[in-house]
Amino acid sequence: MDFPVQGTTCSAWHYRGEGDAFRTAAGRPCVVMAHGFGGTVDSGLEGFAEGLAAAGLDVLAFDYRGFGRSGGQVRQTISISGQLEDYASAIAVARELDGVDPDRVVAWGVSLSGGHVFSLGASDPRLAALISLTPAADARAASMASMRQYHPGHLAKSSFAAVRDKMSAARGGVGVTIPLTARPGEVAALALPGIYEDYLSIAGPSWRNEVTARSFLEIGSYRPVTVADKVTAPLLVQIGDLDRSAPPHAAAKAAERGRAEVRHYPCDHFDVYPGKPWFDRALEHQIAFLRRHLGAAAVTSIEEDADARVAAS
Repeated sequence: MDFPVQGTTCSAWHYRGEGDAFRTAAGRPCVVMAHGFGGTVDSGLEGFAEGLAAAGLDVLAFDYRGFGRSGGQVRQTISISGQLEDYASAIAVARELDGVDPDRVVAWGVSLSGGHVFSLGASDPRLAALISLTPAADARAASMASMRQYHPGHLAKSSFAAVRDKMSAARGGVGVTIPLTARPGEVAALALPGIYEDYLSIAGPSWRNEVTARSFLEIGSYRPVTVADKVTAPLLVQIGDLDRSAPPHAAAKAAERGRAEVRHYPCDHFDVYPGKPWFDRALEHQIAFLRRHLGAAAVTSIEEDADARVAAS
């Protein structure tokens, strides 16, 4: 299915929940999910969507404008404001889906979209729960980590490409792209040892190994950690303690500010995806978290408590 955003469309997949574990008279909860930096639904999200649906939750997974099967120009360009707008549109669509309880919609994100979850939770108090997996919560912390992990020459080439791309865009040119991931020593957004192989192991047919270089300038000042204290919904933050791509200490700080339930895994950034060592555990914790807060039994208990308070008054 497609849904409209600003004159074009985002492509989405609706997974219907199975069984009655989450069903109430109002319908089932719906988890709205999108990928991280340059990712697409067919690059690692399908396993999460299928697992959540098998547990009884509806899922709406979508690609951002400019990526995968979605429309939009310029392709492969990351816009923080644009992605948040896409998310908000997807949440609005989810609330209108047949069989979905509009008051039990969940924002789910991983990596860069894991950071978006804090922003969404801060701006939309109607969201019923939030899940942030290996989140990129603070660009400042990520920049400091990059300076420790990458050779200065690598960072200089990436920065130069970003400036060239921005200048080209200002003149109406086609822009400058760089690989999203490459092997160590090559210029790319992600080029630490093993990351190229990790990313390609989850890459789906619609994924392209490139981003516009201006995307670095876009995300360089993004700090969703600063709004985490405005989150009011139940929040699960899942942290890879050996994460080289999204600093775990920044994720922990955002989790603390958001009063989150926190789960730690002794793994790197990509080790939580389907087929990887910590996928089953991460998914298990997500289902358990949602069952506690949004399961049919939990909702019935809350409603009964509310009715009892009204009767007592």
